[in-house]
Amino acid sequence: MSGNGSETIMKGNIDPFAVDMKKMINSKDMSDIKFLIGPNRKAIYGHRILLSARCDVFRAMFLDQASQQNADKEVPFVLSDITPDIFLAVLEFIYTNCVTLNSKNAIDILGSAIEFGLDELRKLCSQYLVDNLGINNACDVMQAAVTFQQDDLREKALRFIQDNTTSVFRTKGFHEMTDDAMSVVLQSDHLNIDEMEIIDAVREWATVNSVVLGKPISEIAKKVVEHIRLPLLSPDELKEVDEECQRDRLIAVDHISYAWRCHALKKSSPDNRLTWPRKGTKARDHHKNFR
Repeated sequence: MSGNGSETIMKGNIDPFAVDMKKMINSKDMSDIKFLIGPNRKAIYGHRILLSARCDVFRAMFLDQASQQNADKEVPFVLSDITPDIFLAVLEFIYTNCVTLNSKNAIDILGSAIEFGLDELRKLCSQYLVDNLGINNACDVMQAAVTFQQDDLREKALRFIQDNTTSVFRTKGFHEMTDDAMSVVLQSDHLNIDEMEIIDAVREWATVNSVVLGKPISEIAKKVVEHIRLPLLSPDELKEVDEECQRDRLIAVDHISYAWRCHALKKSSPDNRLTWPRKGTKARDHHKNFR
């Protein structure tokens, strides 16, 4: 049987191709571009045509160099804000379409993937972080999601924190979160923890960061305490918190006054989340006034 068949792309085995391409990473032989990476200016070599084809950021970088009069193509590119191991991981993806991720490099590679506009690498890093979410890294992943504005990653990290709130709040990563990331967490209705425990955790977080940053606790916690749901506390608990805050100024007076007002009026604005019980909120008699 004869005739002109339709054109079809037949794919060979991708694995040996990736293995062969990996041999070219940082290979000085036949390279035509040198990078000086990190604060110690480590030399790493690459190939312009391949980097340009796979990454628009590199393409723009090389075209900009070529457009300059009397440009010397032998002059290396200095990238001091990325470490050599992370840069090599980015090159691994560019050359092979694969990347070797682990618990120590995934977040940094995610940031570099976004910086270099490598969306597929970004997705691989995010998926790795989701697949490896645990008690000890949940806050680190949440922080990365907030810092790099990765909404899907943020929602998945938050879901894990909601299910494991008490354990996560005791980790080192919790104490290292920024106020922006902490605020995202504390806005959740589904944290599986009581408000008194949240206050204790926030106080510890603020105390640690006050020492590290050399700022007053009240300044450290200003943005975060807006999301603490003081009206959920009983009058006795609120009195205890009030007395503690008079000493360390953790929570501003107006927030505490609002909680007392809710108790006095036995009602609140139904659209004010500060009176909405969370998943882990222990029931108190006055909560019926907020329904």
